[in-house]
Amino acid sequence: MQLLPMGLSYFLEVARTGSVTEAARSLTVAPSAISRQIAKLESGFGVPLFVRHPRGMALTEAGSRFLAHVRRSEAEASALVKELRGGRGADARNVTVACSEGFGRRIVPRAMAAFRRDHPDVTFQLDVVPRQEATRRVAEGIADVAVTYAMGPQHDVRVECAVVIPVVAIVPLGHELAGRDQVGLAELCEHPLALASTGTSQRELFDIGTQIEGLTVRPVLVCDGLGPLHEFVRCAGGIALVGDLGDLDRDASVEGVAYVRLDHPVFRQREAQVQTALGRRLPWSVTQFTGLLVSLLCPPDRNVAVG
Repeated sequence: MQLLPMGLSYFLEVARTGSVTEAARSLTVAPSAISRQIAKLESGFGVPLFVRHPRGMALTEAGSRFLAHVRRSEAEASALVKELRGGRGADARNVTVACSEGFGRRIVPRAMAAFRRDHPDVTFQLDVVPRQEATRRVAEGIADVAVTYAMGPQHDVRVECAVVIPVVAIVPLGHELAGRDQVGLAELCEHPLALASTGTSQRELFDIGTQIEGLTVRPVLVCDGLGPLHEFVRCAGGIALVGDLGDLDRDASVEGVAYVRLDHPVFRQREAQVQTALGRRLPWSVTQFTGLLVSLLCPPDRNVAVG
């Protein structure tokens, strides 16, 4: 059942296909009808939503922002239809969660398992994606909630809670740093390092910190996967970094590694956040699960900001 106005449906399809002709073919309408609706939207806003190219249509900045709004509206309309058709509605709906890998390793799956023990009729979809992609999916209504890292203000989502997560070094058992309470950045850089790629927030902050300290680092391994990093450390290949979400020490000895806090103020610029869509009426199951995530990520004894 389609609840979006015709003009918005046409806009979505042109944004998806990048072409009026392709959108018309997909929707089985005349290209001229789609062109008229797009022109009407642009006239109403007073700004272009697309840049016209010989090979198709590309969203402008205004078009991208409008696309995020339309996708949120589409997601909410779809949820409403399911609630009306399903009777119990939100109690039995699927909750889609987007998170970056650090959160997808333990904290989010554990939260899902705990939630289902009390609410077995709720199902989940978990998408492990890069941090900015997690935020985008919530902003556009593709995901219900995101758990991810962020740096700086977030304008396209509602931040339910935010907390600075300490960064720790993963070292092999028996390493000279194992058993230490903390290690400084300069001392850490004296050892072989396995680091995340330059597109990640952790690596970005690490590089800033080394520049501030005048340190030169050439990692022996660059990898974004936590599994390979842990295995590399276990095999004494080097030292890696990870965020301490409060779930590390429990499994450290089993994993054959130890964790040592990295002491440097540059890492306080990054926050772990639980995010939901701005202005969206969240179903009961999403609201309750979001509350559980907030309680796990941002407990009262941590210095947190709660939305």
